[in-house]
Amino acid sequence: MIMSRIEAPHDHVTGSLVDRLLAGLPAEAVLTDPDVTVSYAHDMAGFCPAGTPAVVVLPRTVDQVRHVMRTATELRVPVVPQGARTGLSGGANASDGCVVLSLTRMDRILEIDPVERIAVVEPGVVNATLSRAVGEHGLYYPPDPSSWETCTIGGNIGTASGGLCCVKYGVTAEYVLGLDVVLADGRLMTTGRRTAKGVAGYDLTRLFVGSEGSLGIVVRAVLALRPRPPRQLVLAAEFASAAAACDAVCRIMAGGHVPSLLELMDRTTVKAVNDLTRMGLPESTEALLLAAFDTPDPAADLAAVGALCEAAGATQVVPAEDAAESELLLQARRSSLVALEAVTGTTMIDDVCVPRSRLGDMIEGVERIAERHRLTIGVVAHAGDGNTHPTVCFDAQDPDESRRARASFDEIMALGLELGGTITGEHGVGVLKKEWLAREIGPVGVEMQRGIKQVFDPLGILNPGKLF
Repeated sequence: MIMSRIEAPHDHVTGSLVDRLLAGLPAEAVLTDPDVTVSYAHDMAGFCPAGTPAVVVLPRTVDQVRHVMRTATELRVPVVPQGARTGLSGGANASDGCVVLSLTRMDRILEIDPVERIAVVEPGVVNATLSRAVGEHGLYYPPDPSSWETCTIGGNIGTASGGLCCVKYGVTAEYVLGLDVVLADGRLMTTGRRTAKGVAGYDLTRLFVGSEGSLGIVVRAVLALRPRPPRQLVLAAEFASAAAACDAVCRIMAGGHVPSLLELMDRTTVKAVNDLTRMGLPESTEALLLAAFDTPDPAADLAAVGALCEAAGATQVVPAEDAAESELLLQARRSSLVALEAVTGTTMIDDVCVPRSRLGDMIEGVERIAERHRLTIGVVAHAGDGNTHPTVCFDAQDPDESRRARASFDEIMALGLELGGTITGEHGVGVLKKEWLAREIGPVGVEMQRGIKQVFDPLGILNPGKLF
């Protein structure tokens, strides 16, 4: 494997490393105190090993990033790029003796162009900050991961993240037009374009999106924007079974409707949200479906979708009358993860995407897995694009329960593949799903992807141990 070429540096190498880094970086950008650097060791994923970094670097300029990569190449030291560390796959976890390259201080919005409908940003820009900034120009940056108030654009690009609006607007990859990337040896490469169209050469931009920092360091991104849509209205529909709710999803999509949001919460999640927030959601429901439209006449669209939900067996359909009611309904969905965390204190969030027609099979299969392992597993889903997030709740202090939690997680991924799906829709592979990536893409796929890695990172110093 490529990664076997890099070993943790010895103490004398670490000293030389820090000296070399300080030759091109201000002192405040180089952190060596172990009590500080340990806080950069991992992201938010569980069951993922993390090493001890030799040093944490927080550059502010492209030239400083290039200096870090030139130094790392000369000394054969691994580099782990990081954003806000909100990831859920261990993709930002440190390896022993590595340079953690935190890009959070490169946080400038360099340009917003309403004519070309683009924004040019550095990787440390927080998603919500960009969304608000472009909103002042009447524009809209659609990708909205659940962690949008803290996650960074660089991290979103690294994991090809999605969000609640993907059913209509798509994921991060569809909004990245061009990139400036610092390669493993410190060279700076520009990919893509600023124009609305462009097909010159291989699409290297798309290659970097979702590569989890294993091919290069994104230091600047050209992002596509859209006109800001009208405020959306939301509908809530209750169902007596998950199968009926998923039938409604299929009817909505087959009917040609284009909701701005189509989310599903199973009974376990609804109960958890009620226990935490006292929102008064109907606990008699087996599945709660939320649909939203940001069209010129959202009420008419909600009425049409409500009729489809009733035809699929909805026991109650409640359309919001205004933005305030819509926000109240969406707050239930946004509270899901926090509510499930409150059940036992620890959660493990899966990210399996299946064909929409198999959503019901997925949810029912997760219920059986939960029963077999005697665990609480709540399912929330971006139902419009088949992306499910089964969330395993367990006591991390109980070794047996932790073992059962990990086993259930793997069974959920196996179920997703059996149903014709994929092991990750938006969280990435990282450390958590390395074994499962190989199962999904097969030996030839692994060989080709390792070959791409070899071209961009022949020494294997970029985010070693991730993906493969």
